[in-house]
Amino acid sequence: MNRTYIRVGVCAVLSLCGIPFAALSSPPQPSLLLQTMQHELERATASLAKSDPAPYYLSYSVSDSEGATIAGEGGALVISTSTHRRQADVMMRVGSAALDNTHSQSRPSGITSGSLSLRDDPDAIARELWLLTDHEYEQASAAFLRVKTNQAVQSAEEDKSPDFSQEPPQTFSGPAPAQVPADLKPWEDRVRHVSARFLKFPDVYSSIVALSDSSSRSYLATSEGAALQQPAASARLVIEGESRADDGMDLLRVETYQDSSLGQLPSEAELLSKVDRIAADLKALRAAPAAEPYAGPAMLSGRAAAVFFHEVLGHRLEGHRQRDEREGQTFTKKVGQQVLPPFLTVVDDPTLKQLTGTKLAGTYAYDDEGVPAQKVVAVDNGILRNFLMSRMPITNFSHSNGHGRRQPGLMPTGRQGNLIVTSTNTVKDSDLRQRFIDEIKKQGKPYGLYFEDIQGGFTLTTRATPQAFQVIPVMVYRVYPDGRPDELVRGVDIVGTPLLSLNTILVTGDTLQVFNGICGAESGQIPVSAAAPAMLFSEIEVQKKSKGTQRPPIIPPPGFENSAPEKKP
Repeated sequence: MNRTYIRVGVCAVLSLCGIPFAALSSPPQPSLLLQTMQHELERATASLAKSDPAPYYLSYSVSDSEGATIAGEGGALVISTSTHRRQADVMMRVGSAALDNTHSQSRPSGITSGSLSLRDDPDAIARELWLLTDHEYEQASAAFLRVKTNQAVQSAEEDKSPDFSQEPPQTFSGPAPAQVPADLKPWEDRVRHVSARFLKFPDVYSSIVALSDSSSRSYLATSEGAALQQPAASARLVIEGESRADDGMDLLRVETYQDSSLGQLPSEAELLSKVDRIAADLKALRAAPAAEPYAGPAMLSGRAAAVFFHEVLGHRLEGHRQRDEREGQTFTKKVGQQVLPPFLTVVDDPTLKQLTGTKLAGTYAYDDEGVPAQKVVAVDNGILRNFLMSRMPITNFSHSNGHGRRQPGLMPTGRQGNLIVTSTNTVKDSDLRQRFIDEIKKQGKPYGLYFEDIQGGFTLTTRATPQAFQVIPVMVYRVYPDGRPDELVRGVDIVGTPLLSLNTILVTGDTLQVFNGICGAESGQIPVSAAAPAMLFSEIEVQKKSKGTQRPPIIPPPGFENSAPEKKP
C-alpha cells in the first residue's frame, strides 16, 4: 500500500530553469566527513575482496540533518525542539550484478544503519563505519547463500534481469544549505498567535499549527568511485482543524505551506486568514448532508486531479513494480500501447524547481543512488513509453533514469519526483463547468460531483489485493444541471480501478495546479509533487466514508457557555 499524506506528523510543480543542477556546480571539494568515508571505504573494499563470497559493490551514505519543530494548540506551545543527527547507511551487494544478496524479497539484506558522531572526528566516524560494515557483510553474505538456494528450488522468474545496473560514477558538491535559525522565539510567537485564532470558533473541536524547519547535507561514497555532497533545506507549516458532525463523522481541514526557508512562508496575517477559512469550511461541513454512493460525471480541480494521477498512475509507473512478482504489474506489458486518452502526456522531471510560481517538493539533483536526476516521458500522447527506474533493471529497461529514492535507513526503489500531467484537449477553466453540466444532462443524472480539495489518498498495487485506489476528498459539491446552487456534501471517497478510471477523462482545463506532499511506500517517506489541470470525467465512483459513533462534545467549549445552540434547519 502506498500513501500520500499532508497530515501533521506524517509530513509532509514549468520550471524557471530546466538546466541540470550539476551543470551549475563547482568542482567537488570533499569535506572531512566525506574524506573519512572514502578512506574507510577503500580500506573495507580491499579487505573484503579476499572474502568468499566477496562484495562487488559497497557504499557509505550519511545524512547530516539539523531541524526545529514547533507546534501550538489553542495559543500555547506544545512542542518546541531542535535536533541534530547524523545517520550512516552501509549498503553492500555480495555475488555479482547478475545475482546478489538483494534479489527478490531479500532486499533488506543490502543495508545496515547506525548513528555517527556529530563532530568531524575521523577516528570515531571510521570506527562506527567499520562496525557497520562488518555487520552488513555478515548479513549480506548469509542472505546471498539463501538467494542461491532459492534459485535452485523455486520456479523460474519471468523477469530475468540483473539485480543491479552499471552506471557511471558521479562527483558533485553542492553549496552548504541554509542553517536552521538559532533563535526560534519569533517563530514560536507566530505559531502561538495563529493557533490562538482557533479559540474563536466553537465548531473547531481540536486544532494544531505545526512548523518544521530542516537543513541537511547528504554524503555518498561508493566503491565505484562516486563522491557526492548534496544540500537540502525545507520549511513547512501545517494548519489543521477538526470537527465532528452530529452523526459521528469526523471532519478534517488541512492547509500546508512549503518553501526552502522560514522567511519565505506566508505572513502571520495570511495565516490568520487561513484559520478563518478552515473554521468556516468545518462549520459548513458539519451542516452539510452526508453523500450517498454515486457513479457518474465528475469534475476534479487541478489539485485533486494531480493527487488522482499520483495514486492511480504514478505508483504503477515505478520500475520495481514491473519486476516484483507480488505486484499487480498493471502496465508491465503495455509499453507502446495506449493507456490514457491520446490528449494526455505524463512526465516526471525532478530537475524542475517550480511550476506556475509554486516550488516543487520533488526536486533533486541526484537520486539516492548517485545517478543524475532525469526527465522521464512516461506517457506520450496516451502511449506508455517508460518507467521510473532505479538501479534495479527490468526487462527492456536496463539502466536507471535517476529515480532511485529512499528515506535514510531503507533501500532505494524507483519512485516519483515531480509528476506533471499535460493535455492537448483543453478548454478555458471558465468553460469547463458548462461542459460538466452538459455531460450531466447528456447522461440524465440528477447531479454531478465537483471535487475541489483533497486530503490525500492511497493505492493498492499487489496481486494479493484488489488493484484499486482511494482518493480522499474533503470539499465536494453536488452540481445540479437545472441551475440550482452547488450543494456541499461530506463523507465520500473516490474509488475505482486504474485501467477503467484513467480512460473516462473527456477534456481538461488549461491551467496546471500543484500538489506538494509526502509519499510513503517501500523505500520510505519522500517529498513529492504532482501537477495537473482540472479534469472532466464521464464517470467517477464514490463510496461512503467510514464514520465513528462518538457524538460531538456535550459541554460547550470554554468561553461559549452562554451561547445559544445553533438551530437545526
